[in-house]
Amino acid sequence: QVQLVESGGGLVQPGGSLRLSCAVSGSTINMYVMGWYRQAPGKQRELVASTFTLGSTHYADSVKGRFTISRDNAKNTMYLQMNNLKPEDTAVYYCNARTTGRDYWGQGTQVTVSS
Repeated sequence: QVQLVESGGGLVQPGGSLRLSCAVSGSTINMYVMGWYRQAPGKQRELVASTFTLGSTHYADSVKGRFTISRDNAKNTMYLQMNNLKPEDTAVYYCNARTTGRDYWGQGTQVTVSS
């Protein structure tokens, strides 16, 4: 079956950087629209960024200019480079793979931005 495993979360000071990875097994990511979502305590899960099968990308306004989504089809892995992190970026970050009739999620990785 398709499995998504996130890694790279942690504790970072404001202004710092982290890179999240989402390794996919059981299928090839070039079939899917891949995305990063996040959920902060007491809030709904929200889309952070997505990358489409032909390479175009989309970002939430709150992360434009700070976050970069990318995918390496050869490694079957998606990334999220997060720079200039802010306390409001604190959340559990989830990766998602979707195509017609299929929707897969990882287990999430915690990102905490605090001094």
